Amino acid sequence: MLPEDVLLQAQQDILNWQNQGLSILEVGHRTEAFTSLVAETELLVRQILNVPNNYRILFLGGAARAQFANIPANFLHAREKAAYIVTGTWSEMAYEEAQKCFSSAYCVATASASNFTDLPVQCADIMPSTKYLYFCPNETIHGVRFLPPQSMNSVPWVADMTSCLFSEPIDVSQYGLIFAGAQKNIANAGLTLVIVRQEWLDEPPWQLLPTMLDLRTHAQHNSLFATPPTFNIYLANLMLHWLNGQGGLQAIYEANQSKAKLLYSFLDTSAKYRALVKPQARSIMNVCFTSDINKHDLAIINQAENNGLYGLKGHRLLGGLRASIYNAMPISGVEKLIAFLENFVND
Repeated sequence: MLPEDVLLQAQQDILNWQNQGLSILEVGHRTEAFTSLVAETELLVRQILNVPNNYRILFLGGAARAQFANIPANFLHAREKAAYIVTGTWSEMAYEEAQKCFSSAYCVATASASNFTDLPVQCADIMPSTKYLYFCPNETIHGVRFLPPQSMNSVPWVADMTSCLFSEPIDVSQYGLIFAGAQKNIANAGLTLVIVRQEWLDEPPWQLLPTMLDLRTHAQHNSLFATPPTFNIYLANLMLHWLNGQGGLQAIYEANQSKAKLLYSFLDTSAKYRALVKPQARSIMNVCFTSDINKHDLAIINQAENNGLYGLKGHRLLGGLRASIYNAMPISGVEKLIAFLENFVND
């Protein structure tokens, strides 16, 4: 979801950006105007997340899941290991991808025994020569939120924050690398944001990498080695300005908590619906629930669209219902959803 103010500004700039007589869709990526936009967007990311100076911020084209293999390929040396915490589909896919190419990837905790409805259970200690600990703080498919305990901070963390970056404050210094697809809270689909320690980029890769897959290439060229997703970066710029206008990261986090609390409270006291995730593991971005009757869930999805409520179908791998309440969703949207669910009657 995108805020209406952002969409209206984009609508205007699609015709004429910065009074240049050019659409934002037409502007050259090496023009002074666009390189200034990239620099400003990077500065906004740095300021909002309080990114330390020894980190680089990269704007990459393509899907975030490309980083599942790209991160170990770039930074995992021959005699180093990588620890993985599996809390849902996305971290499971990242672990499987790493195992395909790097036998040194191993699992230290998993929530598979609970079908990813609860916090993970530790199954191994962090081994010597481990380069990083990988996890996904917000699993969109299962609706799970998780951060490792501080007992696991002996190595840098690597996190897929596709669905939660800019939704709450984080301590970037704990991480060696953060990556996020833009399509949840940052911009339209097609951009991946990477925040990575300069020290990692200073280390040469242990194997020869294709130029475009080497993150050092993009760092050296300030994300402009090849044509980047220009419109996505532009839209991310608007979204970050919008976020500042909402009061910043702490304010948006408090709003997100309020939305999630309201919806979970309704589900927990309802006789017709059931939240699928245990309270201690619940996402504040993706609320997964069900009526426990498949045909009712399907009817809810269809009738909801007639009431202006979209995207309630659970992920194809899980089914059920899912309400994604990202930054731009106002609390009035959650209130409207609750009112609809309360009054829903299956024909």
